[in-house]
Amino acid sequence: MSQLRLLNTSLFLLITFIIQESLIARINFPWHGFSLYLAALLAMLAFEDRTGSLIFGFIGGLFLDLAPSAQTPFGQWALALTFIGYLFSVNRETIGDFTDRPVAFVTFISLASALAMFSFLVLGVLLGQENGGFANNFGIILANSIWTFFITPIFLPLIMRIRRFLLSSRDLI
Repeated sequence: MSQLRLLNTSLFLLITFIIQESLIARINFPWHGFSLYLAALLAMLAFEDRTGSLIFGFIGGLFLDLAPSAQTPFGQWALALTFIGYLFSVNRETIGDFTDRPVAFVTFISLASALAMFSFLVLGVLLGQENGGFANNFGIILANSIWTFFITPIFLPLIMRIRRFLLSSRDLI
């Protein structure tokens, strides 16, 4: 992976993060909320190679740790999304089967979003953080997964085009 690709993809994630924090987070969804950033990051991770999914999982988690609304220990999102990136890198062949079918891929991104949020909660419990009640947390994870399932198909073609644009000629092989 080239340093230019690393920089360009990190800038894309930063722009997506700014859009999430300044626009999407301000929308009052009928039932909890939706994370455009998390869905875009997981879609990018699904298309990456083994090393890229780990690196971009970590970088994506660092951006979430920098969120102004984050009241968690610094690095908790980075650890959770590095874990998700590791799972993506280990199961690379299985994920390739999902990327060929759009409905299966959107379902996969929704479930991966739920797994990322659940791993964030588990890490919070391990760090001794007060996470709230089970019903509230379950509702937030379920709502985010449902919103991800319905909203991701709208911007997924754009994410795929941007990713292809960010690849260098060496990465296309």
